[in-house]
Amino acid sequence: MDRNPSPGFKRNPGHTITVRPYQGTVTVGFAGAVIATSDRAQLLQEANYPPVLYMPFADIRFDALTPSDTSTHCPYKGDASYWSAGAGGETCRDVMWAYQDPYDEMLAIKDNGAFYPDRVDIRTSGA
Repeated sequence: MDRNPSPGFKRNPGHTITVRPYQGTVTVGFAGAVIATSDRAQLLQEANYPPVLYMPFADIRFDALTPSDTSTHCPYKGDASYWSAGAGGETCRDVMWAYQDPYDEMLAIKDNGAFYPDRVDIRTSGA
């Protein structure tokens, strides 16, 4: 029995979200500092949206991030929390988001963070 089923998929069972391992390394930089690097990223593809890379919390430098008070809700994934970045004397609000308690269908991205490509430098290699 589902513990926390997605209301979005219940209302719209044809909506597709796939999550698969990303075959390469992802590095996230901000203000000249590396704030995350992972060879265990997940590639999420949702319907016709651009793909998103999610990185395990263990591969993210939370000492360069500060939780913000921003939150959003997705009927398919759940409630997202946000973090702002600070490095090299620069700051940027809400560069990363994560679903810490996602709906059952999206447990693959639990405790993984995703970054906005227009707010940080995301580099990929080996894919």
